[in-house]
Amino acid sequence: MNLYLSARVLHLFFIISWMAGIFYLPRIFVHYVEGSAAGEDVRRLKVMARRLYHFTSMVAVFALASGVWLWTGFGFRGGWLHVKLAFVALLIAYHISMRVYMKRMQNGGRLPGATALRWYNELPVLILAVILCMVVFKPF
Repeated sequence: MNLYLSARVLHLFFIISWMAGIFYLPRIFVHYVEGSAAGEDVRRLKVMARRLYHFTSMVAVFALASGVWLWTGFGFRGGWLHVKLAFVALLIAYHISMRVYMKRMQNGGRLPGATALRWYNELPVLILAVILCMVVFKPF
């Protein structure tokens, strides 16, 4: 297998791992909010959220680093790449917003309601859809 294919496989592996965390952590927030409102013990959810956020952050760094490696080492051109990178920046901003919620949760602060968090959980799906369309179709 050549170096380019190896780099792509690594990049995809790290992206999949990052997205798994991005999709699951907001669900932990939902369960935390609902469990707190019901008077349930939610301490375990705090531990899960902290650990998942740190793992997700680590693989995000690897995903971004492998993406930069592909970009600088093998080169890509086209307007699609600018759109993709803009949406990757949105995904990074989303990741940072999860940190804010995770820290609030750790400190016993208030989170948005369960319905708002469910909608919040759908945002990365839309962002990822645009990124995938840019990468696969390269429309411009």
